[in-house]
Amino acid sequence: MTSEKSNEKLEAVQAVVDRVSSWQETATEGTVAEELRKGASEVGVDLSDDEIARLTDAIENQQGNVDAAGVLA
Repeated sequence: MTSEKSNEKLEAVQAVVDRVSSWQETATEGTVAEELRKGASEVGVDLSDDEIARLTDAIENQQGNVDAAGVLA
């Protein structure tokens, strides 16, 4: 994957993470993972089950902003 494509993917994933993070306090773990999958699909990004799990954990365990690039690195 080119660096430009990688950056575009991370920007798209970050937008999804930000959206899901904004309301996650009232959501269950399954809902967070489901919304991450749905959001990734909407922006045309494929995320593995492991990536979804890592992002879900980060969203649930961190108060505030989640850095998708840092979580997926």
